Amino acid sequence: MALTQFLCRSPYFLKPLSATSLGRTLKIPVGSWNDYLRKVSVHDGKSFSTKIVLGIETSCDDTGAAVVDETGSILGEALHSQTDVHLKTGGIIPSVAQQLHQENIARTKDIAPGDMLDKVARSLSLHNHPECSGMNGGRAIETLAQQGNILRYKFTIPMRRYHDCTFSFAGLQSEITRKISKEEKAEGLLEGQHLSCLPDLAAAALHAMTVHIAERTHRAILFCKEKGIIPPGKETLVVSGGVASNQYIRRSLQLLADATNFTLVCPPPRLCTDNGVMIAWNGIEKLSAGLDIFYHLENFRAPLGTDISEQVKEAFIKVPVPNLAV
Repeated sequence: MALTQFLCRSPYFLKPLSATSLGRTLKIPVGSWNDYLRKVSVHDGKSFSTKIVLGIETSCDDTGAAVVDETGSILGEALHSQTDVHLKTGGIIPSVAQQLHQENIARTKDIAPGDMLDKVARSLSLHNHPECSGMNGGRAIETLAQQGNILRYKFTIPMRRYHDCTFSFAGLQSEITRKISKEEKAEGLLEGQHLSCLPDLAAAALHAMTVHIAERTHRAILFCKEKGIIPPGKETLVVSGGVASNQYIRRSLQLLADATNFTLVCPPPRLCTDNGVMIAWNGIEKLSAGLDIFYHLENFRAPLGTDISEQVKEAFIKVPVPNLAV
């Protein structure tokens, strides 16, 4: 079954949706779509009762939807991407993404690793670099970093004085941007030109970000071991989202997992970027376990788990400098 109509702008959610199976189109009135999803799935031309979940994922650049059944089968998925628009502006600009989504964008005290790479890529004008055509910021940085020397520039690893597991990328991004401006002045670049040291800057930026991620993750692993949080034999590190699609970061975390006797688990690369499958799959897991199921949505806020950051700080776990020889 595949969703044949999915648009991210809210007025279109009011229209009837349709599903297709073996060439048949099933038109489902908007009023009965939810009932249909709860009761019936169409698979290989046969109807049967099962639990299925519709997952919707929306971010600043893409909106995805997917239908997954209780066996974990992906029955259908669709993605509405705004990448082409963001590439024209040199990366994701929140005000542009906000206008495209017709919704408010949540604000945080800091930026995500993907945001940092987008900003660095924009500062390096990678959207018009011949080797990075059509790539988002993170992919462009990773591509050029493969040709660079991570040792030419040394950026400050964030938050090494703080013995917790919090991530912070805004300060690192600012430091990298300042270095880019300094190098551009030194080379006397004209508009449209790129730095000769571009691959080295990309490699050093990606490496510094990766070290930060590895160090904070290492502390989390050590804390879990010290407190006996994870049962023996189930030591698993799951890495998902856009960061997990970066092969340099993935290989570095594999080294960390090997060193701490953890098993690293990552989704396939196509499920690491924005998609509705990961949301629907999470819903199926919670539905099967009977966890976090809500029937009344007035004043609803999704639980994010218990905050144990203060306990981590009190443990004062020192993390060795990681050897990321990847």
